[in-house]
Amino acid sequence: MTILRALRAEPTPDRPGPGAMPDALLRALDVTIGRRVEGLLAGDYRSALLGSGTELAQVRPYAPGDDPRQIDWNVTARTGQAHVRVQLAERVMVTWLVLDTSPSMQFGTADRRKADVAEGVALAVGHVATRRGNRLGIVTFGGADPRSEPPRQGRSGLIGLLRALREDEEAEARGATSLGEGFLRTGALARQRSLVVVVSDFRGPFDWRAPLLQLAGRHDVIAVEVRDPREQELPNVGDLWLVDPETGEQLRVDTRDAKLRSRFATAAADERSGLARTLAALGVRHVVVSTQGDWLRALAVFLRGGRPR
Repeated sequence: MTILRALRAEPTPDRPGPGAMPDALLRALDVTIGRRVEGLLAGDYRSALLGSGTELAQVRPYAPGDDPRQIDWNVTARTGQAHVRVQLAERVMVTWLVLDTSPSMQFGTADRRKADVAEGVALAVGHVATRRGNRLGIVTFGGADPRSEPPRQGRSGLIGLLRALREDEEAEARGATSLGEGFLRTGALARQRSLVVVVSDFRGPFDWRAPLLQLAGRHDVIAVEVRDPREQELPNVGDLWLVDPETGEQLRVDTRDAKLRSRFATAAADERSGLARTLAALGVRHVVVSTQGDWLRALAVFLRGGRPR
């Protein structure tokens, strides 16, 4: 895991980073992702094309021009006629990491910011997605300078990811985040069937249902939702000024009001439940990770227990 550790920035009080990423959990994540994207990994992809591979497609009579090394001698001996083995062509898996770098991701009241958790998820997925010759592409949205990196293999893919993360950390953006724009851009870039991992808090205008439906129709999509506990409930700490980090809108509230706190918690829970229902209806697999506690274990448990759709 030397490369992965080297890619992570040094923690500071303002940017504590994703925290511990144990090797054992990362190894489990690697196995799990390989199983969940069956049909996409090299050697597991059931291609419609015939060619060099490891999975048998058919055995047929030998024809002029066939590779003699592919002769199936058992079938040839039984039938008295030369037969060759034809394999399915192998494919390389392409993973697109779609990363929310909007101002709301800078919020954090627990162990770390949402951006720190998103960084950890991105590095873990990037490490897995670039193994065995597979390729990683990156799309960021919501920041001052949305960017994309074409799919690359191995260490170069991770370096491209790190560059995108650090450059977006240094930029400041204002205005409501458009998830829809991010999904449309990903759909335009992802030409072949891919695994798309979206890492976001899914906050902002609800302009993304149609673009995500289109994306999920062509690709296998996983939504990794990043939450902070204070987005779901208000503490009893007296008067507070609440600020929307994306629009700058401010609201003064008295958190000593128990009814207000109850209404806030109910509304927040209903809004997140609606998000989960929408993602499920679109055929998108969905996991919630928090700025509080062990986000990597929650991600690993989700991937281990889920089923491909």
